[in-house]
Amino acid sequence: MISEPSRYYAVELQALPSRIGQVRRIVSAHLRHWHLDALVDQAVLGVTELLTNVHRHARPDKRCTVEIELLLDRLTVSVRDHDPRIPQACRPEPLDAFDELATSGRGLAIVGAVSESWGVRPCGADGKVVWFTLSAPPRAVPVMARPHAVYGSATEGPFVGYGRFSGVPLSAPADPSPALEPALAPEPVLTPQPVLTPEPVLTPAPAVVSTRRVPAGRAG
Repeated sequence: MISEPSRYYAVELQALPSRIGQVRRIVSAHLRHWHLDALVDQAVLGVTELLTNVHRHARPDKRCTVEIELLLDRLTVSVRDHDPRIPQACRPEPLDAFDELATSGRGLAIVGAVSESWGVRPCGADGKVVWFTLSAPPRAVPVMARPHAVYGSATEGPFVGYGRFSGVPLSAPADPSPALEPALAPEPVLTPQPVLTPEPVLTPAPAVVSTRRVPAGRAG
């Protein structure tokens, strides 16, 4: 089960070697899903040690619950069993190079070495909880969300929504055809104006002076 804003997962199991290997893979997968790859090795090693202690020492049975929770910048891993006895940290045993699942158990000293803090919380006659914490690395720079990003059950990811187009009434659906660029109005064809030939300027004819020839020898 995973919930927000904290991230939480819990599983009940019998602390047997085969089940411990399964829980290792489950924890690793959840941390990678939460983008906590840097904590996988430490968390898997710590939960292996706690489950191995249950397998070796818990009475009357091996039933237990593993919980991992990421809250803010801290990852908490805990194992609850039904044995009320409080374990004591001891010197870690040599590594077994032939144990691929690393379920040999190297004690709470290993848990204390790989974690930021650890402890035991008694639960009365019902058992105890052994826990440890790890500091989560800073989160990556968030990707800028696209404007009006929305999510829905029918969507697989964000998509961009836009506001109502101006000029389209709410009761009428918008034209689904793609918007076209406005056509350019044709330029008007200029009709050449006729060239007016200036009218000729009439020059007045010179005045005709009537002269009468007078025969010689005759006057008036």
